[in-house]
Amino acid sequence: MVIQSTRIWIAGQFLAAQLVAENGKITGVLPAGTRPVDQDYGDRRILPGFLDVHTHGAYGFDTNDARPEGLREWMRRIPEEGVTAILPTTVTQLPEVLTAALRNVATVVREGYEGAEILGVHFEGPYLDMEYKGAQPPEAIAEPSVEQFRKYQDAAEGLIRCITLAPEHDREYALIRYCRENGVVVSMGHSRATYEQALLAIANGAAGMTHVFNAMSGFHPRNPGLIGAALRMRDIYGEIICDGVHSVPSVLNSFFQAKGRSLAVMVTDSLCVKHCPPGGVFFLGGHEIEVGEDGAARLAGTDTIAGSTLSMNRGLKILVEDALVPFDAAVNSCTLNPARYLGVDNRKGRIAAGCDADLVVLEDDYEVCQTFCRGKAML
Repeated sequence: MVIQSTRIWIAGQFLAAQLVAENGKITGVLPAGTRPVDQDYGDRRILPGFLDVHTHGAYGFDTNDARPEGLREWMRRIPEEGVTAILPTTVTQLPEVLTAALRNVATVVREGYEGAEILGVHFEGPYLDMEYKGAQPPEAIAEPSVEQFRKYQDAAEGLIRCITLAPEHDREYALIRYCRENGVVVSMGHSRATYEQALLAIANGAAGMTHVFNAMSGFHPRNPGLIGAALRMRDIYGEIICDGVHSVPSVLNSFFQAKGRSLAVMVTDSLCVKHCPPGGVFFLGGHEIEVGEDGAARLAGTDTIAGSTLSMNRGLKILVEDALVPFDAAVNSCTLNPARYLGVDNRKGRIAAGCDADLVVLEDDYEVCQTFCRGKAML
C-alpha cells in the first residue's frame, strides 16, 4: 500500500509525504511523488490512529456484557471515529460478572477479530472509594486485594493492562506495587485520597489518574487533593474526558496548560449507548442510564454523570476548536501519549517506519474519511 497527502503528521508537524505499508507495518516514509500511489488524499490530514484507553462500550455493547459477538462488532466498527487501538474497560461489578467479562475479552483476542486492536483491559474498580464512586454500583465495591486481583488477571489471561483504584484503600500500597512489578499500569481515581496519599501512591508505582476532575477529591488551596496532585505532578499521566461536559472547555485548556504536550491522555469513557439510535433502555453496572441533550450519560432520574457518548474525532475537535489547546498537544493526547502510557509507543501512536500502519485520514471538519488498522482500510 502506498498513500500520500500534503499533510501527514510526522514528528509533531505536517509534511507532504508518502507512506508505504506492507504486512500491517509502515515500511517507508518517502517524499511526495516518489512512487505511484494507491490513494492520494490531497490535502486531507493523515494522523496516527487514535488510542482510547478508557471506554466501556458502544453500539449497544458493554464490556461487562461478556458477549463475544458484541465485542467483535465494537472493534470492527469503532474505526468509524478513527480509533485503531483500545482498552475495553470494565465497570465495578460482582466477581462473577467481572470474571466473565475478562474471560470474554481473552477469548476474543485468542480466537481472532477484525478492526481496532485490543491492547488489553482497563480494569476500573471494584477497588474504589464509596464517597467518590460516581455511577459505579456501590454494592460491588471491594477492598483492594492482591489475591483477588491475581484471580482476575488469570481469567483475563494476563490481558489486564491498566487498573483504576482508590489508593487510600490499598493497605500499604500492596496492590499498587504488585501491579507495577507485573506490568499493569496503575491509575488513581474514584478516590478521596489526599495530596500526600497520592504522592505515596506515586512513590509505590502509580503512573496516572483516571478522568481528572471527575470522581476525585477536589482542589482547595490548603487541601489540594487528587486534583492538586494531578496538576502539580509533571511526570504523571492524566486522563481527561474531552466532551466539554465532564470538563468544560476552559477547564480542558487549564488542564493541558498544566500537563503540557506529553502527559495528557484523551479518553471517551464512552458507554454502550454510544452510536445507538435514540430510545431504548441501557445499563451501566446493572443501573439504568439515560442520555441528555448534551450527550452525557447519567444514572436514570439523577444528575450523576455515568459516562459519555463522545467519539475520539469529536474530542479532538473540541480540544482544538473550543478549548483552544495547541494542535500538537491535542493530537498527542489521543495518539502518542496513551501509547507511551501503556508502553507500546515502539509501534503505536506515531507515523514512522517500523510502526503499525494505524492511520486516520481526517477532513478539515474532523470527520473521518478513512481509517487504516494495521494497513487495512476499514471504511
